[in-house]
Amino acid sequence: MFDFFSARRPETLGSKAMIATSHPLATAAGLEILVLGGKAVDAALAAVAVQCVVDPLMTGIGGDCFALYAPASGGVRALNGSGRAPAAASVAALKAAGLGDAIPQTSPHAVTVPGAVSAWCLLHRDLGTLPLARIFERAIGYAEAGFPVTPRVAQDWANHAGLVGQDAHAAAVFLPGGRAPAPGEVIRQPLLAARLREIAAGGADAFYAGATGAAMAGHLSGLGGLHTAEDFAAGAGAAFWTDPIHASYAGHDIYECPPNGQGLAALVILKILEGFDLGPDVPLADRLHLHAEAGKLGYFHRDALIGDPAGCPDLTERLLSDEVIGALRARIRMDRALPPALWDEPEHKDTIYLACVDEDGNAISFINSIFHAFGSTRLDPVSGVLFHSRGAQFRLIEGHPNAIGPMKRPMHTIIPGMVMKDGQVAMPFGVMGGQYQASGHAQFLSNVFDRGMDLQAAMDEARSFAFDGVLELEPGIPEEVRQDLAARGHVLRIATSPIGGSQAIAIDRAAGVLRGGSDSRKDGMALGF
Repeated sequence: MFDFFSARRPETLGSKAMIATSHPLATAAGLEILVLGGKAVDAALAAVAVQCVVDPLMTGIGGDCFALYAPASGGVRALNGSGRAPAAASVAALKAAGLGDAIPQTSPHAVTVPGAVSAWCLLHRDLGTLPLARIFERAIGYAEAGFPVTPRVAQDWANHAGLVGQDAHAAAVFLPGGRAPAPGEVIRQPLLAARLREIAAGGADAFYAGATGAAMAGHLSGLGGLHTAEDFAAGAGAAFWTDPIHASYAGHDIYECPPNGQGLAALVILKILEGFDLGPDVPLADRLHLHAEAGKLGYFHRDALIGDPAGCPDLTERLLSDEVIGALRARIRMDRALPPALWDEPEHKDTIYLACVDEDGNAISFINSIFHAFGSTRLDPVSGVLFHSRGAQFRLIEGHPNAIGPMKRPMHTIIPGMVMKDGQVAMPFGVMGGQYQASGHAQFLSNVFDRGMDLQAAMDEARSFAFDGVLELEPGIPEEVRQDLAARGHVLRIATSPIGGSQAIAIDRAAGVLRGGSDSRKDGMALGF
């Protein structure tokens, strides 16, 4: 029996189609498209366009996008919608511009040419069925007439008001009256409505080329960036289809996008964990310790080895080999936390995700991001585009796989996921939360497959995240477990805000039912029919 007293919400059930997002207006827009007979891609595009309007600190048309598409007929396709650095970008050029060891969030050099619009238009060209003007109708309406700010969005907005206020153009849009909007306050973005109309009418070229592309390039160049109109014009064709990567876990095949995404790190973490008992009877402290240790190893390899796809040949096969996974697994000790190391060495952030399944059984796992809250905080006043900060992921180290360079794509934290079973799609799923996403994939799937939890319970479970030398714990983790972890050598920090968010839709073929979940840490929901 479902425990309505201790759980925040039950799973959502449907029988024909379903969409799950982190914002109610986005879910409603996607559901409307599904009711009209639109396909999963149509609904996903409607939802993400709305989310770009109503959750501007998490996502936007000035960001990047990745997707996994699983048609009912079988197989999985991966879409890479990450943008490239300007043609003039290099480690030497940025060092000469006065940068040190890292690219700051608000630097124009943190802005790669946004890839999201290119990805949306490629998805629509190949798999969409409804006109973009109809798909974007709700988003355009909210941008023009206004939308009420939801509670969690308002909280995050207020937390980052000081940063966005440093850019006068961004502040004029996002801090009306000089402050962050309160829950229920109505916000408008008329320039964003104009851009969406432009894209609906003219496709990717309307965004990247012509007056809009020139305005974006000119604004960034005026801030000291290396961007040109030619860089933006080339961005129209940046998105591309590729083969996903996958690994087995608990009798299922887990699919991720290949590098430059961090999906490979998620698979490495899962394969390490597969060698341990993580069932429902395992003590919580042991389970959190194992996730932390496997996560540290996965992230260490991510940061050392993953970058632009052209620079990572054969990396997936090497890291997922039995030899490497076995060596990594052997490094884990149950009695104490250890520093991570590469497998062959001697021992010594803001995003929205959505999932959708249509009446034909096609599924899409879709993620769109501007990286940090409000991205780079840099907003072009002519086009109204708020730029992401994904280029901050580049390394300023010559020879590093993720070193910035001409037309290179940075390592990405945003990763959609797809579960397959016996050749058929079983569950599109994803986790938001910047760096957390690879660990989040592993924790969510372990909760579902190892512990037998339903989707909503698996999402709402108190989370932990080991990164950068610290094990962060949500407040719901008991004090005795914290003390146990500290005794093993973990440096602990209690999270002051929720760790990530997630959505998923499981296809229960035997029962003829769709089961959806949407993280209670966000304002969103799963809806179906």
